[in-house]
Amino acid sequence: MKYYRVLTPTGPAWAREEGKCLRLLSAAPWTEGVTDLHETLEADEARLLAPATPSKIVAVGLNYRDHAAERGKPIPAEPLLFLKPPSSIIGPGETIRRPAWAGRIDHEAELGLVIGRRAHDLPSPQAAAAHIFGALCVNDVTARELQDKDVQFTRAKGFDTFCPVGPCVSTDLDLGALAVEGRVNGAVRQRSTTAQLIFPPAHLVWAISRVMTLLPGDIISTGTPSGIGPLAAGDVVEVEVAGVGILSNPVA
Repeated sequence: MKYYRVLTPTGPAWAREEGKCLRLLSAAPWTEGVTDLHETLEADEARLLAPATPSKIVAVGLNYRDHAAERGKPIPAEPLLFLKPPSSIIGPGETIRRPAWAGRIDHEAELGLVIGRRAHDLPSPQAAAAHIFGALCVNDVTARELQDKDVQFTRAKGFDTFCPVGPCVSTDLDLGALAVEGRVNGAVRQRSTTAQLIFPPAHLVWAISRVMTLLPGDIISTGTPSGIGPLAAGDVVEVEVAGVGILSNPVA
């Protein structure tokens, strides 16, 4: 099932895919007691918004061996975690804005997880799997020169527009075997599969829950494969995750 967040005449609303239409929902799809509404929208006419409004975005660094190698970093013994602010989120089709003073700005194509149930100090990765509602595409846009300059990743990862997500939240996927691809102006720059993750999705949810409470709607960005590269004004960057769809954003 694919779930979207759309703009309606009365404001943002959640919806589920129903053929060529989107059926509006009474609340976010991971909300207990959510129900279908009578109203539908034509899918190809709907204005798509970011399909989650998280309290936090927890991102994972160096979670593909080939990316660690291209960055000249050792393989981490535990998940390397950092936070991106919710203010960095944009949806499909919205513009990534490059700060002129921040130097090189890179794309990072990633699988994102959306939490469906509160997760606090979970006992095991096996228990953590049940707390994942579904998957989305994430572009962990990064000011690379600031990342290399700073000890922390906050500046490099936290600019407004630096976290495109979408186009939907897709459920019932095998999260350990999804193709992930990043393209710029149609040219493939990143191509891998989540089978190559050092720490798989359920392990990440378990590890993060031992540090902070994850709330329904929170996003975990699971890391990027090799092939990161710069973005220029006028580019169009795409992140595609199998079973989810294509997240496309222009760059200015």
